Amino acid sequence: MNKRCFLCLLVAAVLSQTFVGTAWAVRPWEMLLPFKRVDADKEKQYLLTENHGPWMILAASFAGPGAERQATQLAYELRRDLNVEAYIHRESYDFTEPVQGLGLNRYGGPKKMRHANASRFEELAVLVGNYPHVNDPAVGKMLDRIKHARPECLDIDRNEETTQRFIGLRELHRRLSPNNQRREQGPMRSAFVTRNPLLPREFFVPDGLDPLVERMNRDLPHSLLKNRGRYTVRVASFRGASTMKLDEIRRQGPGLPSKLEEAEVNAHRMVKALRKQGVEAYEFHDRYESIVTIGSFASLGKDLPDGRLELDPRIIAIMQKYGAQQQPLPGQASVGLAPRELQGIPFDIQPMPIEVPQQSIATAYAPSNRLFQ
Repeated sequence: MNKRCFLCLLVAAVLSQTFVGTAWAVRPWEMLLPFKRVDADKEKQYLLTENHGPWMILAASFAGPGAERQATQLAYELRRDLNVEAYIHRESYDFTEPVQGLGLNRYGGPKKMRHANASRFEELAVLVGNYPHVNDPAVGKMLDRIKHARPECLDIDRNEETTQRFIGLRELHRRLSPNNQRREQGPMRSAFVTRNPLLPREFFVPDGLDPLVERMNRDLPHSLLKNRGRYTVRVASFRGASTMKLDEIRRQGPGLPSKLEEAEVNAHRMVKALRKQGVEAYEFHDRYESIVTIGSFASLGKDLPDGRLELDPRIIAIMQKYGAQQQPLPGQASVGLAPRELQGIPFDIQPMPIEVPQQSIATAYAPSNRLFQ
């Protein structure tokens, strides 16, 4: 009995020392919280990276002398008071360079214009959260909290100066607003949901490719998915005859290649032949057709002052080289269009520039469960 009492006292002493040690590290009530508190150190600068987000809330932006100090302070206070991950992102703007305006000048050339307030400046934004989806329920709740929060560093009554963008105008609108809810909101009432600006455009492809289509193209040596440009030129299309009707499937016969399979073979053969000629050719297959494309382009061309698009000369050259050629119709005086061929495989009558299909890389960037990290 005495030994049992002694062991109980020993365990109690060890536990008391453990809790006392913990109490020194965190505030007493934090020991009762079931979630992890985020790091909040006023000496640190929490910079945004591509590993954050992808969806975030832009709480406030700052520009001018003292902007970095105030942005750093706001990120710290949001972390400390709201227990949210807040980051700083720096963006540079240059409005000193002339821009091309609409119409022509008196000499017939493109009209050159300048910004009314020609200047260069840096803006710092404070972004909050690491939300995997824009419709995450936590986004709306946190956005409302931020709109009503009143950080010390943004209190214009307590601070003589502020670098927060348009805060004076926004504060005037708030005080004059007939909307009671708007008047109750704080200095971050203009906060809104946005994307992490450091993530690539492909991340935000809504659904990405059909998983089956992605598997069909992933391992091809010259898959269009490996094209690094934004645009390419489709020079050949081979339609398949997909069907779900049993009688049509029976008519195809067992062991006979389907139209879709024939389309895949033709596209693959054409790409191999073009590559042997040194042509940058790609193939792409989906549930209904197979296509062959040539080239990789960052843009289609340039916009003209009259609003028209001037195609990249390289794109025009591909369209002309592989487009149909005119030839007399047999037994007639008129002329028709005949598609060009490569190893007996026809090109399209009219090649066209298209956008390169993008894979959604959201899964690769999706943050893991941060709750217990």
